[in-house]
Amino acid sequence: MITGMHVILYSRDVDADRTFLRDVLGLSSVDAGHGWLIFAAPPSEIVCHPAESNDRHEIYLMCDDVQAEIVRLADKGITCSSFSDGGWGLLTMIDLPGGGRLGLYEPRHPSPHRT
Repeated sequence: MITGMHVILYSRDVDADRTFLRDVLGLSSVDAGHGWLIFAAPPSEIVCHPAESNDRHEIYLMCDDVQAEIVRLADKGITCSSFSDGGWGLLTMIDLPGGGRLGLYEPRHPSPHRT
């Protein structure tokens, strides 16, 4: 039986990205030893999209109001791209302190968590 999902974000500056997850996103965590933080994540969804290759995967955080979240993150010094309307939701990209990017979107599709 599947009991959860473990997402790995690779980073060039893990301390900065861990601080971002804790202090900016407000995710709670446990220390698995030696400062190795494992963060609690909000409910998740998995969807399969057609593609020419099978080795591409994306991670998106979800929110109720992407425009308000962009402003909230900017107030904390975090840069987001301008948002776009993908039809299925409003989408932006968050620049992580460690140099990576993380998707953020306001879904406009049915969710198994909102039934």
